Amino acid sequence: MSDQNHHSGMAALSICEALLLAMNDRKLLPEREIVGILRDAAATHENAIGSVAETESHQAVAGLINMMIAGGYSSGRP
Repeated sequence: MSDQNHHSGMAALSICEALLLAMNDRKLLPEREIVGILRDAAATHENAIGSVAETESHQAVAGLINMMIAGGYSSGRP
């Protein structure tokens, strides 16, 4: 992955996470729906097919999303 793609992906992840947090803070979406969105996104990547390299990339993305869930969305935030 090029540095540009890596940085773009990190920026997108940070922006999306911030938006989900803001939606929860403003009570636009309850935590259970946010967790559902994240689980759906992870499942999409977990079930993706392709070459070995593509599958490994999708599994890594799913792992990151699942870490987001485990790190705060499933148990609440401070």
